Amino acid sequence: MVPEAISPKPLLILLVEDNPDHTELIRRNLENHQRTIRLCHVSDGEEALNYLFRRQGYADAARSPRPHLVLLDLRLPKIDGLEVLRQIKTSEELLRIPVVVLSTSNAEPDILRAYRHYANSYLVKPIDPAQFRELISTIYSYWMRWNNCPWCLRPHGSENLQSA
Repeated sequence: MVPEAISPKPLLILLVEDNPDHTELIRRNLENHQRTIRLCHVSDGEEALNYLFRRQGYADAARSPRPHLVLLDLRLPKIDGLEVLRQIKTSEELLRIPVVVLSTSNAEPDILRAYRHYANSYLVKPIDPAQFRELISTIYSYWMRWNNCPWCLRPHGSENLQSA
C-alpha cells in the first residue's frame, strides 16, 4: 500500500473498450474502490492512439495526461488492439505504461501475439457478471494498489522516467 500513501493524486486508467456493457461493468466496479481513480474511456483503437500520442483533440497534456495503466480490448473498430499494443510498446515515451489486454478471446494465437508485443498481462473476460466484477477487482488490487512502479510514486502528470 505504499503507493497510496505516497501518491495523493488519482491514478489514471485508460480503458480502450468498444462494448458499452463491458465499459459500464468496469466503470461501476472501479468506482467501488476507496482509492481515487480517474477512468478515461475511448471506444476504438484510433482514438486510443490519438489519446496516447496526444494527437487531434488530445494534444493538451494537462487535459490528456499519460495513464498509469491501459486496459485494452483486442477486437476494436478502426485499429485493432494488437496494433495499439504494438505502437505503445515500440514508443520510447509510452513503453513503460503497463498494458493489460482484456479480451473475450482465449485463442492461443491471440495470447501469443499479445505477449510478442509485450503485453504486461492477458486476461479473458468472464461471461458471468460476478466473475467479471471479481476480475476487475483483482486488476485494481494488483496494478493500482499492490504493484510498485516509478510513475505511481511521482506526482500525477510527471512523465520524466528517463532517470528511473
